[in-house]
Amino acid sequence: MIRGFATNRILIVVDGVRMNNAIYRSGNLQNVVSLDAGTIENAEVVFGPGSVIYGSDAIGGVMDFHTLTPKLSSTNGLRFSGNAMTRWSTANNEKTGSVNLNFGGSKWGSATSFTYSDFDDLKMGSNGPDEYLRPEYQIRRDGKDEIVQNDDPQKQVASGYNQWNVLQKVRFRPNKSWDFNYNFQYSTTSDVPRYDRLVEYRNGNLRDGDWHYGPQKWMLHSIQATHLSESGIYNRARLTLAYQDYEESRHDRAFGRTSLNNRTEQVKAYSANLDFDLDINKKSNLFYGLEAIYNDISSTAFAENIESGATSTIFTRYPDGSTWQSYAAYISYKNNINRQFTLLAGARYNQVALNSPFDKTFFPFPFDEADISKGDLNGSLGFVFRPSEGWQFNLNGSTGFRSPNVDDIGKLFDSEPGNVIVPNPNLEPEYAYNLDFGFVKSFGDKVRLDATGFYTILDNAIVRRDFSFNGQDSVIYDGELSRVQALQNVAQAKVYGIQAGLEADLNDKWSVASYLTWTEGEEDDEETGESVPLRHAPPLFGATYVNFEADRLRVSLYAQYNGEIKYEDLAPSEQAKPHLYAMDDNGNPYSPSWFTLNLKASYQINQVLQINAGLENITDQRYRPYSSGIVAPGRNLILALRARF
Repeated sequence: MIRGFATNRILIVVDGVRMNNAIYRSGNLQNVVSLDAGTIENAEVVFGPGSVIYGSDAIGGVMDFHTLTPKLSSTNGLRFSGNAMTRWSTANNEKTGSVNLNFGGSKWGSATSFTYSDFDDLKMGSNGPDEYLRPEYQIRRDGKDEIVQNDDPQKQVASGYNQWNVLQKVRFRPNKSWDFNYNFQYSTTSDVPRYDRLVEYRNGNLRDGDWHYGPQKWMLHSIQATHLSESGIYNRARLTLAYQDYEESRHDRAFGRTSLNNRTEQVKAYSANLDFDLDINKKSNLFYGLEAIYNDISSTAFAENIESGATSTIFTRYPDGSTWQSYAAYISYKNNINRQFTLLAGARYNQVALNSPFDKTFFPFPFDEADISKGDLNGSLGFVFRPSEGWQFNLNGSTGFRSPNVDDIGKLFDSEPGNVIVPNPNLEPEYAYNLDFGFVKSFGDKVRLDATGFYTILDNAIVRRDFSFNGQDSVIYDGELSRVQALQNVAQAKVYGIQAGLEADLNDKWSVASYLTWTEGEEDDEETGESVPLRHAPPLFGATYVNFEADRLRVSLYAQYNGEIKYEDLAPSEQAKPHLYAMDDNGNPYSPSWFTLNLKASYQINQVLQINAGLENITDQRYRPYSSGIVAPGRNLILALRARF
């Protein structure tokens, strides 16, 4: 979890390509469904909105992933290497297999990866709130919906699915100055049950007979050309051209009804990035570049009678035929003034345009289209001060700008029973102002202590609030009278907190580490004039590790823990989702604190084979991560075998 507005304002970058698009808020990790641990070579987390290279809309931070890179041969011969892995776990009977292959000559190289995973229904722990149990579930038998008693209430019936991922890269380096890379990635899933909707009740009965996502498909093509030069204009220039095709569908049917609603969204995303690096001298570096993104969105919908097969048109989730565009230029400068001081500064101008035509066939929208074009200049300024050996202080200030996308302005859907979100084309951009201060203290090369405090103000913050539609505060949606809500600009939201870490090598075999993050968030409530808790500020969380390493054996015993969020500290939108939370003594939903104790080990059998084993949640705690739609795994035994060749 990145600090602050984490889950909906994080920018995901994979191999230099932005994963967020016009209909998803940037933290939606479904955009990187293809990323599995077997293909990631390294990842970087950049905090706050100061990442001018990646995008000024990265208000909560950036997660930058780099996947397998084809490795070339240093001789005239062919270089071949690879690895394979198989894994099994008990909590959901996981069965995963993957293989990565690398072929490399002196100029040409290829990297290939295949991964398949199959997950059964997930089983929760035995020690925790009874509200999380799944006492019954729905099935359809002999043409009728039925409620069936769950023989094992800890089993989260209708949570299993499978997925597979493919990665293929081709590299050509004709000489020392040029490097060309082609990148293809594809991922798809089976149908994915929407577990949090399948456990909702209405009038004492399960609300839905069916609610699932269709196969979530993501495809990426990109070509990247890198040129090294001593021209004085740049030392390295990189051009990245990319095309993404993302498809997702939602399918829901009320319990006892025969009409299945089917809604499908597809985004075709085109992007171009031109980035330059220049070493001005031994102390200073300059980074600058341009970016252009174009998204084309289609949204279709129909209802199907599951008995007769008859179909009819229904309203779509998003305005069909919408487009979203973003154009930007950035510059970033770093100067190591001396051994004690480093200066970092950057600026980015972003222009965003959106057009969404609204179909009035099913809803009499009081507008025909949303046509928005907004731009802003943002920047960052940071200092690093090293007063003496082992001490480092960091001070950073930055601004961010996020213009509304199609998801913000145009979606029409039921957020929870009794509420419906309607479009709001009058949304304005939100602006972030961030300040953080931190220090790092090293005691030789054995102990490292760090802490950072941060404070972010989000002006014109986009949040969900009660709304009116053609003068009405409620409308009929899917046959149910629902309160009207919409995403709106509130005066201000604030997030602040502290994150700290301690790492220590006790000797050449034993080490310990501990990390802790505390975050608070609040947003203005224009109706009452008071502040209310911010949904995307997580509770206190952390982890503590004790590690042992000797020869071929590595062992880690660690605990993970989360704090409590009381009912009065829950965001109003979360208070309206009692089916996702435990109940306090007053019968109100709240998020209890929890902890897990875990043990993992690996043993290198020989140069080729490695065995991995783990026992997660040893004490079998039953807990639900804050704001999650599913309960976490109970005691979970994991066994894996890896081979490198």
